[in-house]
Amino acid sequence: ILVRVARWPGPFYLKKLGAETGVYLRLGSTNRRATPQQSAEMKRASEHLAFDQLPCPGTGPDDLDMRSIKRAFGAVGRDIDEAKLESLGILTRYGRHLTPSNGGIILFGKTSARERYFPDAQIRCARFAGRDKVDFLDRLTIAGSVLEGLDGVTKFIRRNTRMAAKIESMRREDVPEYPAVALRETIVNAVAHTDYAMRGMQIMVAIYSDRLEIQNPGALPFGMTMDDLKAGASRIRNPVIARVFRELDLMEKWGSGYKRITDACREGHYGYPEWVELGSDIRVVFPSLAERTEVREPINEPISEPINEPLGQRLQWFLHSLSVGERMTASDLAAHSGVSLATAKRDVSKLKKMGYVRFVGALKTGHYELTNKGVVAATASPKSSS
Repeated sequence: ILVRVARWPGPFYLKKLGAETGVYLRLGSTNRRATPQQSAEMKRASEHLAFDQLPCPGTGPDDLDMRSIKRAFGAVGRDIDEAKLESLGILTRYGRHLTPSNGGIILFGKTSARERYFPDAQIRCARFAGRDKVDFLDRLTIAGSVLEGLDGVTKFIRRNTRMAAKIESMRREDVPEYPAVALRETIVNAVAHTDYAMRGMQIMVAIYSDRLEIQNPGALPFGMTMDDLKAGASRIRNPVIARVFRELDLMEKWGSGYKRITDACREGHYGYPEWVELGSDIRVVFPSLAERTEVREPINEPISEPINEPLGQRLQWFLHSLSVGERMTASDLAAHSGVSLATAKRDVSKLKKMGYVRFVGALKTGHYELTNKGVVAATASPKSSS
């Protein structure tokens, strides 16, 4: 016996609350009432539509910045015409006419159209002095579309991060504090997977003294989990934006983003980023390489002391000073001990490699503090005065 039952596409809701307020989502171990935007997205998904594919009412082809479009596609050697724009979904049929899609306006709309229909489709960047959002060192809202903002974000990160020093086989190699390829891929993914139907929320890039965070509005697509993401499952929220990004060589195979990011971190000996679901947002957190390596200011002084000089008393004094609450730097060690700054930095580097100290705060105003292991070592060390 075969029984066929018609399936209602949803979204499903509690009858007593109605379709407007009775839709719930399962997030982790909790049930949460869906926002109007989430309910609308579920409705579109049931109809096999995406927000960026929908026509943007009130706009016409003249609201697209054709100069920007031709420049973007010309940069990768591709021609573009009206038929191609329709094929990509930048233009879509609305009644008898072609009109820009939401995705078309988000990517290539003239400033007046973007600001009118999608004022939150932008990337905001900030550099903070410490590990929280108390003191700004730099901030920027990228002008132009989110596509144009990709290069602006890269420049902001470059000017607000440091170079770390990796020592291998007695050779020092200066490397970026964060993996450039992985950051670029994460930013591209954030732009491609943002829920642009949500109002009042932007893509955010936040740089702290110990980490870099990239956050975009829009939880994982419905039915998708973090395990699915890490396994390479692909579920595109914005097919128009994703298709354009592939044409512009900004994205490779769909579903490959997570692997490309983690591969870049592993190959560059960086710490792996962490993906976090925050309500209706996704945040990717990159740990600072500078927290795990000798870095900071470049050493411009000649090395005048032998590398194998005994360091016992200097190190003991440094550890003891930290244990009594002093805010210590390599410069303090050099001034107290009468050695060059280069030697003091090598001393502190050895303490870091032993896991006794870590650097906290901004490059120019930060200082060292004891780790738990360092507290034990400082307690066991004699209190040296020289």
